Amino acid sequence: MPRKRKLLAELSALQSNSSIPPSDALENLNTTPDGDSSPKSSKYFATEKKKSFQLEADFFSQPCISLAKSFLGQILVRRLPDGRELWGRIVETEAYLGGEDEASHSKGGKQTQRNAAMFMKPGTLYVYQIYGIYFCVNVSSQGEGAAVLLRSLEPLRGLDVMRELRSASRKGPAKPLKDWQLCNGPSKLCQAFGIDKAFDQRDLTQDAAIWMVPGHELPGEQDVVATTRIGVGNRGEWSHKPLRFYLRGNKFVSVVDKKREREMAVLGPSSCS
Repeated sequence: MPRKRKLLAELSALQSNSSIPPSDALENLNTTPDGDSSPKSSKYFATEKKKSFQLEADFFSQPCISLAKSFLGQILVRRLPDGRELWGRIVETEAYLGGEDEASHSKGGKQTQRNAAMFMKPGTLYVYQIYGIYFCVNVSSQGEGAAVLLRSLEPLRGLDVMRELRSASRKGPAKPLKDWQLCNGPSKLCQAFGIDKAFDQRDLTQDAAIWMVPGHELPGEQDVVATTRIGVGNRGEWSHKPLRFYLRGNKFVSVVDKKREREMAVLGPSSCS
């Protein structure tokens, strides 16, 4: 009997500590970093309830540009092996349109072992390495070889853990990272969320360690800046196409296009379509 009581107590503790929010908790996710309200103060359902709130296959099954915009405001969730969870609001993305896109890894329809995930069903993670040490994470969309790069997140929950993971990747002593520095770049967010090559080809609708949940009060067209992508090099007209999207006025964005924002302010809502 004592052993049975101990097991029941452990099960009860796991359920009470589960970090999946009920629907009313989602209403508190869209908070400013300086505000007091955050998911950490919410009550949570047991782990089995997670599927009720995560984004499903039909969300990811849309054209690349549409998906890149639709990601803005949604929440990326990462569950670490020890059960802790990291939450981040997507605030910046880039669309890579597949074979026609000269800046895409799948340009010309070329499929390799490295980029195979880009040709898999929408919602599949494509993780690749740059400079031999950093990782970037993308999500496949509709369209042959098309995918969306997750470029920046606004940290919502687990910031101390993110800071630890980022610090572990930095060389030598360094000042503690500020909140806005944790995930303001594709490789930074991978470090902060513990995402590496092992996540390549995983399904966001099925994986137990990483998924997305709906954001609250998603942005309108007038809140989204469309501008050129970062670091694509000399790719002709594709270097200048407005295929990067970010939330205007959000300080967690990696690179702000002030000129484009001024144009939007002058032209009004019609410039955002």
